[in-house]
Amino acid sequence: MAKNFNYDKESSEAELEQKLTKSNQYTENDIQVLNGLEPVRKRPGMYIGSTDEKGLQHLVVEIVDNSIDEAIAGHCNKIEVIIQEDGSLTVIDNGRGIPTGIIKSEGKSAVEVVLTKLHAGGKFGGEGYKISGGLHGVGLSCVNALSEYLKVEVFQNGNRYVQEYKRGIPLYPLKIDGTTLSRGTTVTFKPDDMIFETTDFNYENMRARFREIAFLNKGLVVSLKDERPGREKSEIFEFKGGIVEFVDYLNKGRETILPTPFYVNSIAKDSEVEISFQYNDGYSEVINAYANNINTEEGGTHLVGFKNAIAKVIVDYANKNKILKPNEKLSGEDCREGLTAIISVKLQNPQFEGQTKTKLGNTFIRTLVEKVLVESFGDYLEENPTIAKEIVLKSITAQRAREAAKNAREFTRRKSVLENTTLPGKLADCTNKDPKHCEIYLVEGDSAGGTAKQGRDRRFQAILPLRGKILNVQRAKLSRVLENEEIKSMITAFGCGINEEFREEKLRYDKIICMTDADVDGSHIRILLLTFFYRFMRPLIELGHVYIAQPPLYKLTRGKEIAYFYNDDDLNAELNRLGNKNVELQRYKGLGEMSNEQLWETTMSPEHRILLNVKMEDVIEADAIFNTLMGDNPELRREFIEQNATIVKDLDV
Repeated sequence: MAKNFNYDKESSEAELEQKLTKSNQYTENDIQVLNGLEPVRKRPGMYIGSTDEKGLQHLVVEIVDNSIDEAIAGHCNKIEVIIQEDGSLTVIDNGRGIPTGIIKSEGKSAVEVVLTKLHAGGKFGGEGYKISGGLHGVGLSCVNALSEYLKVEVFQNGNRYVQEYKRGIPLYPLKIDGTTLSRGTTVTFKPDDMIFETTDFNYENMRARFREIAFLNKGLVVSLKDERPGREKSEIFEFKGGIVEFVDYLNKGRETILPTPFYVNSIAKDSEVEISFQYNDGYSEVINAYANNINTEEGGTHLVGFKNAIAKVIVDYANKNKILKPNEKLSGEDCREGLTAIISVKLQNPQFEGQTKTKLGNTFIRTLVEKVLVESFGDYLEENPTIAKEIVLKSITAQRAREAAKNAREFTRRKSVLENTTLPGKLADCTNKDPKHCEIYLVEGDSAGGTAKQGRDRRFQAILPLRGKILNVQRAKLSRVLENEEIKSMITAFGCGINEEFREEKLRYDKIICMTDADVDGSHIRILLLTFFYRFMRPLIELGHVYIAQPPLYKLTRGKEIAYFYNDDDLNAELNRLGNKNVELQRYKGLGEMSNEQLWETTMSPEHRILLNVKMEDVIEADAIFNTLMGDNPELRREFIEQNATIVKDLDV
């Protein structure tokens, strides 16, 4: 490892050579050997990605994945996850249990070897598990290494085997501690606060993952329980319909074309293909692809095979039945409009590629998926001519809309029109042209927009006032979306394009900040903006470019002292402290009520402002919420509001 040294222009060449020679010395004394689990504790990020909340979640996934592999192999049908009162976490399954015999070459029990050796397990030789998702991960040994405390219990051969660890080091050998009629493995661990930035388990993140697991493994029961004081809750996930129920869940509240989701399941040698999908009357496609229960967010060969098959079957049917006009040609995109689908494949030795290792690369699976779907979906259309015609006509309508939107789509590209002062939306751009140091505020109304323009730092802050509420794009065709003046203004200002034309490198601002009034109308405008970003510029959210400004709700004046408050709790605490004497309280109803100095100081100054970064931990849940809140089903929306009304405190009407 190179050492730093100071370069002095006045040093002689001999002195400089001496310094360089000394700094380049690299001997056997610089070599450090890390044994056992030391590498994991020394460089945890190399094994679990990070030591923040995501890394903590990774530990849970690693243990649960082992139980899922038991379920795939047909030996487990129940998994329990419990967040204990003390903040530790327990995973229980009724599988075969980790082998407890002694491994002669190691002189230790198989349990201890699995928990203390980085590359030990039953998934390498192909006999213990023919199909597993665990090969992509780091396993029990890393969980053990990064835990302050870990206890493993194995119920096997009529005995209860127990072993405990402290920061990866066994406190005693595996021992028998009683008899039992049960079978399976129980792991309890407490993450090490010397390693992790947070050791607070996120119930909602686990809930989303376990619901997904239950959908993907028909008949598997997954339960989640939180026993932490004040946070007690529990849920059980079981879906006997498997991915068919998954599609129903995703299409909840939508008008569907197929009366029930299409489903096909095929097993060939050591691989399995399971597909379910259903068309709805919407304009966007929702396709979730999985390989060995892993969400392959970047797609891969199974997704390619699926898309090829859908297009081939629909185009072949349309041509055979002479539904298409001679000059009409359907694209794959046309054939997938309004499609909600789940693709789940299980295979030996999955090859994961891509930036986040979530892209399936096995080439044979594309051919297998395509073959299975062409045969089964082709037969389905032949047997259901009315539904087949409706699907084809929907695809033709999509094709015509795509052609109609072709010219309008030019607005998605950055143009010199940005320099035009008559640009719709009255963009007040910043002087800095380096996107990494620029941000744009989307401001509600001309009044607030004027205040923001006066209060901003024009060097790096751009202002785009929006007149009124933008179009609800949840159920709108692309051609109609691109006719909306406010949307065209945003697309042109951002410069990064939409849908498949999105290019992050063309984005003109690192931060896109929604700054709306702190009332019902402001909240509505904000959700309309987020709906547009989610449907047409989702990478903006995924890449962390979208923010929500937090203007203060109250201004408290006492003599010459001024303080701003962003929620009722903080305000009430301060009022109680002051005794409510000689204070003047102002409730801000809108951004326009602030002076430009106040808006800068409270909401726009990087030194004092509060920005909420919009994140999307669960794509499936996000899609469902957008459909609920912004879709056409008022009953679904009313049900959601009633269920969540208790979290809203002071609602301004």
